Amino acid sequence: MSFAATILTLYPEMFPGPLGVSLAGRALERGDWSCETLQIRDFATDKHRTVDDTPAGGGAGMVLKCDVVAAAVDRAVELRPEAPVLAMTPRGAPISQARIRAIADGPGLTLLCGRFEGFDERLFEARPAIEQVSLGDLVLSGGEPAALAILDACIRLLPGVMGAPSSGTEESFENGLLEYPQYTRPQQWEGRTIPEVLRSGDHAKIAAWRQSRSEHDTRLRRPDLWECRSGVRDQPASGARHKD
Repeated sequence: MSFAATILTLYPEMFPGPLGVSLAGRALERGDWSCETLQIRDFATDKHRTVDDTPAGGGAGMVLKCDVVAAAVDRAVELRPEAPVLAMTPRGAPISQARIRAIADGPGLTLLCGRFEGFDERLFEARPAIEQVSLGDLVLSGGEPAALAILDACIRLLPGVMGAPSSGTEESFENGLLEYPQYTRPQQWEGRTIPEVLRSGDHAKIAAWRQSRSEHDTRLRRPDLWECRSGVRDQPASGARHKD
């Protein structure tokens, strides 16, 4: 069974978009995954196919109507009851690589793309199974770019999509650390050289160097990740030292 993605959106023409090329595109052609869109507007019941209205209490922008969106979600759940439903919203919890891997191990997912000022909160009260997620502390013009990013993260983990099996495990976030730095030829470039240890041929030393650099860079760049990994507050990252 292939990984099936259902996208609830006001702009179905945005899919598969960039996922129709490169590794994801070839996987789509092979049938490793499938992509279906549901136009949210099709679930509106008035003659104007209205999907939004002004915010209760006043304010700028428009809000997606709970009755229309709920009807679209219900249809998606009817089509694929085993697939988790993720709503793209900056009010959601940042999605993690661990969650992506869990989704990729399943039958697929349904992605609900917000627009305007977001969703009527009653949607989530009435459909508590909907998982509210975000890409982080940023606001996009709509949920579609976030949905594409989440889909891409899942698809690349499907069996056979990436070349080397280790490509999906020796990366940032897979073990709670940022990935170690990468280098390639030329050996010398603008006075900078590839670290000697990577040219040594000593695989044990290379592995130790990579682990050390992963830990150092995580402390430096993502102290939040390091604190979660270590369980205790570490010394300031600026005080960490390493050797090339």
